[in-house]
Amino acid sequence: MQQDTEKLTPRQEELAQEGWEKKFTAAEPKLSEYIRMYEEMGFEVHEEPLTREELGQECTSCFIFAADFFKTIYTRPRTGK
Repeated sequence: MQQDTEKLTPRQEELAQEGWEKKFTAAEPKLSEYIRMYEEMGFEVHEEPLTREELGQECTSCFIFAADFFKTIYTRPRTGK
């Protein structure tokens, strides 16, 4: 799991405490395809906007472009239903 090797932001720590596991960051149309795939596999799926911390300090201009297009996918096992 990638979260073990990188410094987590306060938001990522909050999500991890709620049982969410970070998968990866993607843009459409793959974003919707992966969300559907995880849901079909029985997972809850949560999307988070891309953050400056995920891109790094040297990517400020990248963030301006990428923030509107990319989302980070988190999953956790679906509970009861």
